[in-house]
Amino acid sequence: MVNVDALKGKPIPKSWADLLKPDYKGLIGYLDPSSAFVGYVGAVAVNESRGGTLDNFGPAIDYFKALQKNEPIVPKQTSYARVLSGEIAILLDYDFNAYRAKDKANVAFVIPAEGTVVVPYVMSLVNKAPHAAEGKKVLDFVLSDEGQAIWAKAYLRPVRAGAMPKEVEAQFLPAADYARAKTVDYSRMAAAQRSFSDRYLKEVR
Repeated sequence: MVNVDALKGKPIPKSWADLLKPDYKGLIGYLDPSSAFVGYVGAVAVNESRGGTLDNFGPAIDYFKALQKNEPIVPKQTSYARVLSGEIAILLDYDFNAYRAKDKANVAFVIPAEGTVVVPYVMSLVNKAPHAAEGKKVLDFVLSDEGQAIWAKAYLRPVRAGAMPKEVEAQFLPAADYARAKTVDYSRMAAAQRSFSDRYLKEVR
């Protein structure tokens, strides 16, 4: 997510490698991956794109060490407003935040050339819920074409491509760009979070 005006004439970065260039010193932000899940997702994305695995976070650690030369801003909580204001020019964030920001500022969204990861929103039914039948109706509606279209209008990609309204799809990056966004084993990703966080705190921060 890039506030183009805050770049002050510098080109929009197109890759993870671009962010290591000295041109972007002081312009980059990412949520603390040791405390914010969005930050951890960014770390997984960097790691996967640079040859790492969920068993080997060496590439991500090396990347964040190198990125420190550009004096990144590393808040612990969401920084959407700080991008809109231009305080943070480049933020590692979800696509839907960038798309909704376009109504308020000159914001661009980039899927890095080396690739990234996708993370689903998860909904579940509480075990032994007192109104399980009603809960199932809610889940059924959310997963219906009508329900998915509502989420799509908030720039959250539907779980089925056919549920994406054409007028909304036109506001997203092309499918060819999204081909660079891959899934991972989310159970293993969750299991690896603590060990990555410990290593990040020890070696980077």
